[in-house]
Amino acid sequence: MVDFEALAEAMGELDEDTVNELLEQVMAEGGEDAPKAMEACQKGMDTVGKLFEEGEYFVGDLIYAGELMTGAVKILKDALVSGSDSGPKTRMILCTVKNDLHDIGKNIVKSMLEANGFDVLDLGIDVPAEKIVETAKAEGIKIVALSGVLTLALDSMKATVEALKAAGLDVKVIIGGAPVNAEACANIGADEWAHSPQKTVDTCKNWAAEA
Repeated sequence: MVDFEALAEAMGELDEDTVNELLEQVMAEGGEDAPKAMEACQKGMDTVGKLFEEGEYFVGDLIYAGELMTGAVKILKDALVSGSDSGPKTRMILCTVKNDLHDIGKNIVKSMLEANGFDVLDLGIDVPAEKIVETAKAEGIKIVALSGVLTLALDSMKATVEALKAAGLDVKVIIGGAPVNAEACANIGADEWAHSPQKTVDTCKNWAAEA
């Protein structure tokens, strides 16, 4: 049985060898604990974020942590996929909103969504509401995931949700990132919010099943 506290600690300490060793152990044991492993990795990423805020870690450490997390998703990918792969994939939009240039979290979420059978249209960073609306219309999108790390992103998320509604588009919107919480979600008008990639995946899978 994998020690998930040790995994979280190793991720927080950016100990690549230990992280990979424990993740390989999860897969060797059948992969059933892959979701727990991802939660542990996310817990470690939270530690990385705190250490960055406290000045102990720097931008390079954040980038390295993002690469570690992306690598973790690759190792666990087969075990994270649930359900049948048959039938058309659900297309959805993912992007970092206008006035925010962060993409580490977005890229991790993208990897996990793709591992779970979604066809992700990644619009990149600093994406204005108009482009999201235009793409949603053109592609017949029903699910939109908005990411942001800066407080400024909340205003951009709100503007995007309002633009989607003004365009008469019937879409579900999930928001994610450091400044997001239940209060922000209600203010923005989004359907759901998440701090963990796994919650984002689970929410989008539920929405896809309802569509």
